[in-house]
Formats: sequence, structure tokens, C-alpha cells
Amino acid sequence: MDIAMVGLGRMGANMTQRLLEGGHHVVVTDLNPAAVQSSVGHGAVGAESLRDLCAKLGPRRAVWMMVPAGAPVQSTIDQLVPLLDAGDVIIDGGNSNYHDSIRRAEDLR
Repeated sequence: MDIAMVGLGRMGANMTQRLLEGGHHVVVTDLNPAAVQSSVGHGAVGAESLRDLCAKLGPRRAVWMMVPAGAPVQSTIDQLVPLLDAGDVIIDGGNSNYHDSIRRAEDLR
């Protein structure tokens, strides 16, 4: 499976490593370039931006976000939307309020 991970803090980095150990192709990005390089050292493909990340995934992209709840999630989604196509998937793996998740799902539908 090809998947992207946005946010390489403790949880995002650990999920990336588990996905890589499971044989998946993982493209990663983070605001911290050192976090990206650490994941690249484990076998991930690094991306310098969300645009670069989306370009490195094939059709039917799956983008897993591990960013702080609230404004960071919304900002990341707002930046991703013009880069994705119908049928692509955004996974909010963070700690968002479920009301926000329902609203975002309806908006993105």
C-alpha cells in the first residue's frame, strides 16, 4: 500500500515505522526537516511540502495526518484539498473532536 504521513511527532513517526516494517511505501513530511530525515533513514520517502508529498503518491492517494487537533488539522486539510482528487482519502489520526470530524467529512464529501 502507498500512504502518506503528515506529522512526524512521536505518534506519526512510530506509525510510519510500523507501516514501513509492514512493507508499505510511505511518503512523509513534517515542519521539522530532521524528523523527515529520520523517517527517510528508516526507508520512507521524504517530501519537502504537501504538494511534493501528493506528487509522490499515485492515484487514490491516502494521506494520514498526525497533527495537533484544531487549527493545525483544518489548515492542513485546506492546503491538501486543491492537491487531491475525487476518491483520495484524508485520515485525521489525531485527537480531533468528533463534531469537527463529522463537519469536515461533510465538507469534503
